Amino acid sequence: MVILMCLGDPADFIRVSSLSRFWYNFVIANGLCKKLCLRMFPQLSAVDSVVERGNRQRNPIDVGSCNSAEWESLETEHRAFAFLARQCKTLPATSCIADAVCASSTDNYPFESIVNTLERGDRVGPRASYWSSKGQRDHTVPETLVYKLDAVFCFITEINVQPFQAFFQPGDPIYAAKSVRFRVGHPKSPSPLDILLQKAIQRNIRTDTSEGFSMAQPVDILHQEAPEDGFIWTWTSQEFPMAQENRLQKFKLPKPVLCFGGIVQIELLGRVQRQEMDGLFYICVSHVEVIGGRLFPGFDIEILEPSGKIVLKYFPNLSPIRIRHHRAQPVLIPRLPLLRGGLMQGPLRAFGRMPHLFQRIRQQDESDDPGSQQHEPEPT
Repeated sequence: MVILMCLGDPADFIRVSSLSRFWYNFVIANGLCKKLCLRMFPQLSAVDSVVERGNRQRNPIDVGSCNSAEWESLETEHRAFAFLARQCKTLPATSCIADAVCASSTDNYPFESIVNTLERGDRVGPRASYWSSKGQRDHTVPETLVYKLDAVFCFITEINVQPFQAFFQPGDPIYAAKSVRFRVGHPKSPSPLDILLQKAIQRNIRTDTSEGFSMAQPVDILHQEAPEDGFIWTWTSQEFPMAQENRLQKFKLPKPVLCFGGIVQIELLGRVQRQEMDGLFYICVSHVEVIGGRLFPGFDIEILEPSGKIVLKYFPNLSPIRIRHHRAQPVLIPRLPLLRGGLMQGPLRAFGRMPHLFQRIRQQDESDDPGSQQHEPEPT
């Protein structure tokens, strides 16, 4: 078990499970693919149940339950978590922001709106493109920017922020924060205000709550004022220092992070630049990127309120990535000459030859694939 837990590729567990019925049962019963995913993404501890949707419709089964369906539950978890780990390792990381949601403050809306941070660079044509906070006398007052991702379930590898340099002010000052911190999460369950805002959006009516809620104000609250308690954050990063430079600054996360709910917050901590005109401290940002991968449509989630537990929904037929789940077949043993002696003498004798085992099974996978053109030489 200790040696197997050193493996970091879900495909290796699939290959081990294909050796024999013993190994298949061993991998499933010990939840090795699930344990691998939990090492990769501790946020998965919030998953309460797994549902598989495909050719065979399955009902949700509680994780860890002991009943007549326990083995089927373990097999479902095995397939789902192997699939999830494989996707997170192979999907290309791209920009995954769908829209700007709101900012903690905006100085001159709509000309300095958070929406401007979706544009690359600091200019759109002849005009400057950036978001600006309201001015503060206290340089420690933080600001936040909230974005919606293009999927409710995705992984994030890095977040990039470009401070704005005011080329139209004396000295071309840069309004960068001292440091940044990131959060991921999801909106709280709908409240009466949320429902009213949704109706306003559907009718293309703009709203404002900065001076009390009024449907008559020509202001878009979703891009201006951030509700302090409108989101539940499931992960918070460390602080990253920000350079006082006009460039896209890349903040690579120590390890990829799963986002349940598709919401990212960028917290800007500490103000450096004081505006000469009014003597107040501002923070300005010209562009933001969230880099990661969409796990939808292969996966979807349901957040259970008020517990915050997650139902993980797995759609194997909808994912662009396929994993061949080998069920144990006796014919596989003669095809692995490197293991004939050790495997017949007991499972533990095979551990020392695991690297050769994986090499041979990979060769089998490639030979079974009609599109494979390259094969490694046979070991002597």
